[in-house]
Amino acid sequence: MARHHGIPPFWSADQLAAFLADPPAWYVQSRANRTGKRPVWVELQCTICGTRETLRPKKWWPEFSMVSCSWHGADELPPVPEGARRREVDGIGAFVGIVDEPTS
Repeated sequence: MARHHGIPPFWSADQLAAFLADPPAWYVQSRANRTGKRPVWVELQCTICGTRETLRPKKWWPEFSMVSCSWHGADELPPVPEGARRREVDGIGAFVGIVDEPTS
Protein backbone atom coordinates (compact mmCIF):
# COMPACT_ATOMS: atom_id res chain seq x y z
CA MET A 1 0.00 0.00 0.00
CA ALA A 2 2.79 2.42 0.89
CA ARG A 3 4.71 1.74 -2.31
CA HIS A 4 1.51 2.10 -4.34
CA HIS A 5 1.03 5.60 -2.90
CA GLY A 6 4.67 6.64 -3.23
CA ILE A 7 5.58 6.55 0.44
CA PRO A 8 9.29 5.95 1.04
CA PRO A 9 10.39 2.98 3.19
CA PHE A 10 11.70 5.23 5.99
CA TRP A 11 10.46 8.54 7.37
CA SER A 12 11.81 10.89 9.97
CA ALA A 13 9.68 11.53 13.05
CA ASP A 14 8.75 14.95 11.62
CA GLN A 15 7.63 13.46 8.30
CA LEU A 16 5.50 10.87 10.08
CA ALA A 17 3.96 13.49 12.37
CA ALA A 18 3.07 15.66 9.37
CA PHE A 19 1.50 12.67 7.58
CA LEU A 20 -0.58 11.70 10.61
CA ALA A 21 -1.65 15.31 11.23
CA ASP A 22 -3.14 15.58 7.74
CA PRO A 23 -3.58 12.04 6.35
CA PRO A 24 -4.73 11.46 2.77
CA ALA A 25 -8.24 10.12 2.16
CA TRP A 26 -7.06 6.61 1.24
CA TYR A 27 -5.28 6.29 4.60
CA VAL A 28 -8.30 7.50 6.56
CA GLN A 29 -10.51 4.97 4.76
CA SER A 30 -8.00 2.17 5.29
CA ARG A 31 -7.86 2.89 9.03
CA ALA A 32 -11.66 3.03 9.22
CA ASN A 33 -11.87 -0.43 7.63
CA ARG A 34 -9.71 -1.93 10.38
CA THR A 35 -12.23 -3.15 12.91
CA GLY A 36 -9.80 -5.00 15.14
CA LYS A 37 -12.35 -7.76 15.68
CA ARG A 38 -10.04 -10.59 14.69
CA PRO A 39 -6.39 -10.71 15.64
CA VAL A 40 -3.88 -11.59 12.95
CA TRP A 41 -2.44 -14.47 15.01
CA VAL A 42 -3.92 -16.31 17.96
CA GLU A 43 -2.27 -18.77 20.31
CA LEU A 44 -4.46 -21.73 21.20
CA GLN A 45 -3.79 -23.96 24.18
CA CYS A 46 -5.28 -27.39 24.79
CA THR A 47 -7.50 -27.40 27.87
CA ILE A 48 -6.43 -30.95 28.72
CA CYS A 49 -2.67 -31.19 28.19
CA GLY A 50 -1.55 -27.60 27.60
CA THR A 51 -0.16 -28.12 24.08
CA ARG A 52 0.08 -24.77 22.27
CA GLU A 53 -0.20 -23.80 18.62
CA THR A 54 -0.16 -20.38 16.96
CA LEU A 55 -2.59 -20.01 14.05
CA ARG A 56 -4.19 -17.37 11.90
CA PRO A 57 -7.87 -17.27 12.91
CA LYS A 58 -10.47 -17.85 10.24
CA LYS A 59 -13.63 -15.83 9.76
CA TRP A 60 -15.78 -18.92 10.17
CA TRP A 61 -14.46 -19.76 13.65
CA PRO A 62 -17.05 -19.27 16.37
CA GLU A 63 -16.06 -18.10 19.84
CA PHE A 64 -14.60 -21.22 21.45
CA SER A 65 -15.30 -22.12 25.05
CA MET A 66 -12.09 -24.17 24.94
CA VAL A 67 -9.92 -26.15 22.54
CA SER A 68 -8.43 -29.61 22.83
CA CYS A 69 -5.97 -31.64 20.80
CA SER A 70 -7.73 -33.74 18.20
CA TRP A 71 -6.51 -37.00 19.79
CA HIS A 72 -8.18 -36.36 23.16
CA GLY A 73 -11.56 -37.91 23.78
CA ALA A 74 -14.69 -35.97 24.72
CA ASP A 75 -14.68 -37.79 28.06
CA GLU A 76 -11.44 -35.96 28.99
CA LEU A 77 -13.06 -32.51 28.71
CA PRO A 78 -14.60 -30.66 31.64
CA PRO A 79 -18.34 -31.37 32.02
CA VAL A 80 -20.85 -29.43 29.96
CA PRO A 81 -22.20 -26.51 32.01
CA GLU A 82 -25.76 -26.89 33.21
CA GLY A 83 -28.23 -25.40 30.73
CA ALA A 84 -25.82 -25.68 27.80
CA ARG A 85 -25.14 -28.02 24.91
CA ARG A 86 -21.72 -28.75 23.48
CA ARG A 87 -20.64 -28.89 19.87
CA GLU A 88 -17.24 -29.59 18.36
CA VAL A 89 -15.64 -27.72 15.46
CA ASP A 90 -12.98 -29.66 13.56
CA GLY A 91 -10.21 -28.20 11.43
CA ILE A 92 -8.66 -25.79 13.93
CA GLY A 93 -5.03 -26.72 13.27
CA ALA A 94 -4.26 -29.78 15.42
CA PHE A 95 -7.18 -28.86 17.68
CA VAL A 96 -10.89 -29.34 17.97
CA GLY A 97 -12.77 -26.21 19.01
CA ILE A 98 -15.34 -26.73 21.75
CA VAL A 99 -18.37 -24.46 21.87
CA ASP A 100 -20.70 -24.59 24.86
CA GLU A 101 -23.97 -22.88 23.86
CA PRO A 102 -26.99 -22.10 26.01
CA THR A 103 -29.90 -24.42 25.24
CA SER A 104 -32.51 -21.65 25.33
